Amino acid sequence: MGELTTKANSYIKDIPAPEWDRCAGGDNPFTRHAFLLALEVSGSATAEEGWLGRHLTVWDGGEMNAALPLYLKSHSMGEYVFDHSWADAYTRAGGSYYPKLQSSIPFTPATASKFLIKEGEDKAVYNSHLIGGLNSITKDTCASSLHLTFLPECEARKLEENNFLIRCDQQFHWENENYKHFDDFSSSLSSRKRKSINRERREALKNGIEIEILTGTNILELHWDHFYEFYQDTGARKWGQPYLTREFFSHISASMADKIVLMMAKREGNYIAGALNFLGADTLYGRNWGASEHHPFLHFELCYYQAIDFAIERGLKWVEAGAQGQHKLSRGYLPRKTYSAHYIPNIGFRDAIEHYLIHERENVNYAIKHLNQFSPFKKN
Repeated sequence: MGELTTKANSYIKDIPAPEWDRCAGGDNPFTRHAFLLALEVSGSATAEEGWLGRHLTVWDGGEMNAALPLYLKSHSMGEYVFDHSWADAYTRAGGSYYPKLQSSIPFTPATASKFLIKEGEDKAVYNSHLIGGLNSITKDTCASSLHLTFLPECEARKLEENNFLIRCDQQFHWENENYKHFDDFSSSLSSRKRKSINRERREALKNGIEIEILTGTNILELHWDHFYEFYQDTGARKWGQPYLTREFFSHISASMADKIVLMMAKREGNYIAGALNFLGADTLYGRNWGASEHHPFLHFELCYYQAIDFAIERGLKWVEAGAQGQHKLSRGYLPRKTYSAHYIPNIGFRDAIEHYLIHERENVNYAIKHLNQFSPFKKN
């Protein structure tokens, strides 16, 4: 190993895709170069939208051996780990919370490694270099804070050893207990919950509704046209304006179609709803949903039950159905803890945040314990 150098890159397009992907590996679709590039070139996550790239790469001579996605942000939108109250408190105290640094996959509340290190390289060495790069860029940009969100627990604990504060939350994930069919899963539920799910699935497909599962080259531009219409409706109702542009979907379809699972509902020959999923090594990630017609339980069928069907058929271990949503619990998705890490240079502000996070973690632990009491599965 020669002398290592760390670079901050404003654009993912300037980083060679093969080099990045050799560091990212193939387990998670969201850390692939193609996904981040689609966000950038489609105008979804750009400096104009408040996502200025500062992606870190570590080089040994002419060889790139580690990387970390990173953005300098002028707001806190599209992150799903909410720090608006932190920003408000910092501003009221006379500080400027923005810009801040954010290591995340824009608009994607899914756990993924942020410390991307090429297979066979010394992880301890490259982790240290990336953490050093994070500290340096925080000073150089005069950022108020640095946030790494939706981390694997092991990465969060490593950062905790380096003066980062740990924040926890919860999501609802489905686990495949070696089921062979959906009926195997439903038979593991209490009688009341099993009957409820069977009824929901029947009701969802009334009125002649049919489901199409599209992957790879079977996904055409006409499907994206319909899906984007659905996505806009959901985005407008939740946030006022959708984050992703229409071009984003064309880019991912062209560059990573093998990682896309698009579930579309059709009635009388017309598409009326859709759910977008991404395929990982052992996980199906549910991302976006929308509809032009609203039918009882169709959302549950497309986003949860069809995802379970697909995971069982493919032998996947997990379905991650996105952020929030206690209604997922009764449908077999149980609470799991998520992790983020936060570096706060200002000592006074750090102390206040640390105190807050102690109580927040206690509340998260209590909530998970409490929710598990309402598990839909049969009691042993």
